[in-house]
Amino acid sequence: MSWATSNLSQLWKIPSIRLLLTSSKLPKGSSLLSATEIRTTVCFCRKMQTQTYEVVNGSCVPVTQNNKQETPAPAEDKSDVKVETVGAFQKLPMVMPSVDILYSAIKKSKRISPTKSIVNAAKRERNKGARQLDALMKELGVPLRDYLDKFPNKKYLHPYERSLIELTLGDGNYEEVLGRLNALKKKVNSVGKEHASLCGKSVSKREAEERLAEGIKRLEDIFKSEGKAVDDLLNIAKTLRAMPVVDLKSPTLCLVGAPNVGKSSLVRILSSGKPEICNYPFTTRGILMGHIHLNYQHFQVTDTPGLLRRPDEDRNNLEKLTLAVLQHLPTAVLYVHDLSGECGSSPSDQFVTYKEVREKFSDHLWIDVVSKCDLLKDSPVFYITEDSSNQEHTEMEQYRKMGPPGAIHVSVMTEKGLSELKSTVHELLVSQMARIKSQNSNPEEVPKT
Repeated sequence: MSWATSNLSQLWKIPSIRLLLTSSKLPKGSSLLSATEIRTTVCFCRKMQTQTYEVVNGSCVPVTQNNKQETPAPAEDKSDVKVETVGAFQKLPMVMPSVDILYSAIKKSKRISPTKSIVNAAKRERNKGARQLDALMKELGVPLRDYLDKFPNKKYLHPYERSLIELTLGDGNYEEVLGRLNALKKKVNSVGKEHASLCGKSVSKREAEERLAEGIKRLEDIFKSEGKAVDDLLNIAKTLRAMPVVDLKSPTLCLVGAPNVGKSSLVRILSSGKPEICNYPFTTRGILMGHIHLNYQHFQVTDTPGLLRRPDEDRNNLEKLTLAVLQHLPTAVLYVHDLSGECGSSPSDQFVTYKEVREKFSDHLWIDVVSKCDLLKDSPVFYITEDSSNQEHTEMEQYRKMGPPGAIHVSVMTEKGLSELKSTVHELLVSQMARIKSQNSNPEEVPKT
């Protein structure tokens, strides 16, 4: 009977059951239902409580199994998401030097006072020490966690930006620095919790003070010895933020050719870009970006490091940057040839490299330019190292004299051919704009660039 009384009192608190019981016609003089009747009532009420109803025109209608809303599919795993946008480097957070993070954290933690309600001196010191160590641990760990959250995982980046990270920072260095930063964060949290716990277990005021000093010293030593990861991340952020911003929806003209053939000079003439111009190979040490504004239209121009005649696997990172631009960005190509003998690369070497690049990126819109035409002589320039068997080759002979068929001959010194070049470049970029718009309107069509 006690079981029945207990369950009935609990059921009485449920509004729907209370309504059911009060509406039941009980025999006069009956103060309680029998155990069997209660079990029957409970089973019925449970069934009623779990039945789903929906309101239709003011009436409650049971929802059948088929009408139930399907359970939403689980969220897509982030590891399967493929991000294909650029601009991640401009969103990187500002990184503080490790020494600034350390001394700022120590300064803030020392401001933490014990709980005011504690009167006992030993307990107050124990409480203060534990609170200060906990605060120091958090002040050191929060910036590290913020950096780890806001520096992107390389696999989510656009292929162009992934290439920039690998070729600018070195393959694996980015991940290695973030790994050391994560290890530092974990160590700070572990040591901080350990010493805060030890301080909280102190039995005297003096012991609490000693353990507080010991904990601060331990965290300080860890951050000083392993905080170089923060400084390395600071340098990475500076390097990546300096990378040129590329708009994938704007037509881009990429200047390609051997080192010192005059690409940078043409970038200065064609665009707002101001690359360094010197008479030595590999003047361009990275991707330089300029802009062209013609007839209220906006275009981009990139100056790239020069390509030498050698297999792709033997190319240095500067040359690989050039190939990465051609491979991952929707660019038109302005290939620059120097047949004057001034650039340091023989015409035959330039010809072989040109043929390889032209074949590899045959779907790009293309212009060929022969620079320094004011220095060209009536007879073509030959190098001692050139293969004599190639000198009889008709195509090579034609290339030495005039460059590729249809090439525009220009001279920055005499301004010959510059007007024709600017007009041709504008037409090329307008065509590139039409191609980009066509690809954007048909997203399923994969560009062959």
